[in-house]
Amino acid sequence: MIHPAMKSFLLIIAMAFSALLSAAGQTARLTLIPPLSVTASVPVEIRAGIVPEEAGEYDITVSIDTEDDDGFLCSQKARLSEGEAYCLEHSLSVAGMAGKHRIIMSVKTPDGKVLRRTEDITVLESGRRSPGTIDGAWMGLYHWSETEGKMWNDDIRKLTARQWRMLVRDMHSLGMDIIVIQEVFRNQMYVGRHDVTTATYEGRAFYPSEIYPGRMPVRTEDPLEAIFSEADRLGMKVFPGIGLFAWFDFSEESLAWHKLVAEEIWNRYGHHKSFYGFYVSEESVGSLDNCEPEVRLRKLRKKQITDFFREFDAFCEKMAPGMPIMLATNSMGVMNGTDTYPELLEHLDILCPFGFARMPEGDLTGREAADVLQELCDAAGAHLWFDLEAFLFNPDMSLYPRDISGIVDDLTLLDSFEKILCYQYPGVFNSPCRSFIVGEERTRTLFREYRKYLNVSSMKRTK
Repeated sequence: MIHPAMKSFLLIIAMAFSALLSAAGQTARLTLIPPLSVTASVPVEIRAGIVPEEAGEYDITVSIDTEDDDGFLCSQKARLSEGEAYCLEHSLSVAGMAGKHRIIMSVKTPDGKVLRRTEDITVLESGRRSPGTIDGAWMGLYHWSETEGKMWNDDIRKLTARQWRMLVRDMHSLGMDIIVIQEVFRNQMYVGRHDVTTATYEGRAFYPSEIYPGRMPVRTEDPLEAIFSEADRLGMKVFPGIGLFAWFDFSEESLAWHKLVAEEIWNRYGHHKSFYGFYVSEESVGSLDNCEPEVRLRKLRKKQITDFFREFDAFCEKMAPGMPIMLATNSMGVMNGTDTYPELLEHLDILCPFGFARMPEGDLTGREAADVLQELCDAAGAHLWFDLEAFLFNPDMSLYPRDISGIVDDLTLLDSFEKILCYQYPGVFNSPCRSFIVGEERTRTLFREYRKYLNVSSMKRTK
């Protein structure tokens, strides 16, 4: 039995060690966009970011597979002040490089020490930009709508930390190695409103926040920690959802709130290697104007969203240089937003639109909308990913798992996206091996059918 005094001493040591790891993890960070795997048709953006702990000259070098001359990619010397964030960026063509590779970042500090960070990347030989498989999924901690989440909300709020880790492992077993946490706060009172302020905000956190006292009524005190720690172990990547302030709200009040929460999330979880970037949960329509009825208001919404991401990007860059920011929009009315996308995409690393399979009459087809967005992203140097909807609506508007044929249709028809994520894993997919289930029985059927599709796809690639 451990003496209480010794237990307290060990706790202090553990906390101090954790703080050291956190500081070390945040001093130098290597980020690949896209991460983990990519087809040979897509270049890899390499970002080597540092936040120096002391003033002086830093020598940053990026290599591939080996640190000798054969592996050298780029280098830069930078004289920096203490805490002055810096990021070295390099675009790597991977054409003809099928197989597994390691990107190496080395940073020589003013006192002669060398910090190293590595990231593995698998290059898939393919003539298409898209991998043809689902690379990751949203992981909502509790669906914002009791109507849409009717089939799984009662189950998901009861999950233990151990069960959250199991869901992460199940995603990994399907190659869904990018996790997007839908939101870290819930602000049900203000859904769809634009008159919320940071002073009146009454949202409730899914984690032990020190900013706001309210907590969501879920069983696990800190599901984020369970998800991050398991993702670390499995080599996965996690986007925490910095939200929700209010749906479609990019006002100055929303920006101030997002800065507060992003900083707390980074300080609390930034030491995790799986922490990949910042997902802004508010979403937007494809026209970027919130479908406002008046011209004046449409112009205002477009100005707000560009101002928001300009400021949020600058804020995150000082705190976590090189780490991407992602937004999910729908694919509808894209042509009405072409006057705004160029400026927005200057400050948005990843656009991840959804809804291509249900384009309204008179709009572009899903493929046409994807092509327009790809051109806009290419021009701005941004990345276009795909938020594949793995669900359909019941007559009462509750969500249920989409059939595998519809998912495969999207995977094959829309083949220009460099990464494909789906909404969502919990409540839509369930491993048949688990004793618990989130949602209904047909989620297990979809899991089995998608795994079978993966096996067939793998066999085709190896022939």
